[in-house]
Amino acid sequence: MNSCPPEALNQTNTALPSWLKLDGEPGDVMVLFAHGAGADMDSDFMAAMASRLASQGVAVVRFNFPYMEQRKLDGKRRPPNRAPALLECFREAIAMVQTTYGPKRLFLMGKSMGGRMAAILGAEFDVAQIAGILCLGYPFLPPKGKAVRLEPLANCQLPLLIVQGERDSFGTRTQVAAWDVPTAVKFCWIADGDHSLTPRKSSGLTEADNLKAAASACLEFMEK
Repeated sequence: MNSCPPEALNQTNTALPSWLKLDGEPGDVMVLFAHGAGADMDSDFMAAMASRLASQGVAVVRFNFPYMEQRKLDGKRRPPNRAPALLECFREAIAMVQTTYGPKRLFLMGKSMGGRMAAILGAEFDVAQIAGILCLGYPFLPPKGKAVRLEPLANCQLPLLIVQGERDSFGTRTQVAAWDVPTAVKFCWIADGDHSLTPRKSSGLTEADNLKAAASACLEFMEK
């Protein structure tokens, strides 16, 4: 049984079911983009990042996990599905993009929880299947508890970039420096950014500045 509903078609792109959405023109390099725990694929952050990458010639496919699709149907907020269901949905989305578009290089990208799921999947694939992992605001610390989530990073077999706000409450720059993060993991630190990379007004930076920096870091990583 599929974790995500395959029936309905995306109104903007009939090649994909409605729980996936394409930004840009499909090509040799594409990104599959998973949302975080609290906001779906149509959130401002998701749309802005997808648009920035697509404007630079890298098509992005956003998708919803099952609990967010259910919210669309009944309007009720609910917690995320457990990790096995999230991962299975992610795998289905990977297969959908690879079958539909056949990109030569497919990157997995995720916001917060979506990035953690992408990193976990990095232990299942080799670079011939998935080119790399992009985590935007990696949730090093769970909402409750102090166990740092380093295992997905240690097990990941693929090139991995974390784009992290310097003052992200799920792992600040100072905190991360004190943890045993695998040396293979690449970082791009976003100045004064929070968990959504948003800076404080006092920093002199804007959200647009930081999203531009994040997109540039992702593009550079993919080019390498």
